Amino acid sequence: MKLTIIGASGHGKVVADIARLNGYDAIEFLDDDEKLTTCGEYPVVGRTDRPVDNDVFVAIGNADIRERLSKGRNLVTLIHPKAVIADDIEIGEGTVVMAGAVINTGTRIGKSCIVNTSSSIDHDCLVGDFCHISVGSHLCGTIVVGNKTWIGAGATVSNNVNICGGCMIGAGAVVIKDIKIQGTYVGVPVKMISKYNLTGGGTAPPG
Repeated sequence: MKLTIIGASGHGKVVADIARLNGYDAIEFLDDDEKLTTCGEYPVVGRTDRPVDNDVFVAIGNADIRERLSKGRNLVTLIHPKAVIADDIEIGEGTVVMAGAVINTGTRIGKSCIVNTSSSIDHDCLVGDFCHISVGSHLCGTIVVGNKTWIGAGATVSNNVNICGGCMIGAGAVVIKDIKIQGTYVGVPVKMISKYNLTGGGTAPPG
């Protein structure tokens, strides 16, 4: 099977490794940096706007760019074989679940999300599109995370909490109550340090 990965970066290399473990034996990259000829052991064969007919995965951290480059592509979902996934969960197209991640029963993950290494998402959570659940972060049960929200490395979100779309939760932060305004939040418990409106981020939970 052939896979084209958009984004020749460290993140892309991790995605390529997961793709190989999912049975892809022909992997190539697209990237707009014309100086790049390889990403790990795999070739960079063109720019990100190059048309391809085979399976595609967009390995870009920025949610807006990931959304733009995902349009019109035959996106695949990649799950590391050492992730622990409940049988009844739903995972959208273009999402990657990395090694050591745990996703428990009743949870729904949107499209083009990153569920990073050793993160956990407990029961009955709703994670919107283009979210990033970073390395070692934890979502307790019955949490809603709106579209394009980034949960930083090692952050914890307490149970029964809603986070609106377009937020950034800092590394090591602890969220114990609802977040209703787009912005950057850090600390234990979190406090807003900047307020902004992300294009397309939205404020509604995933529907």
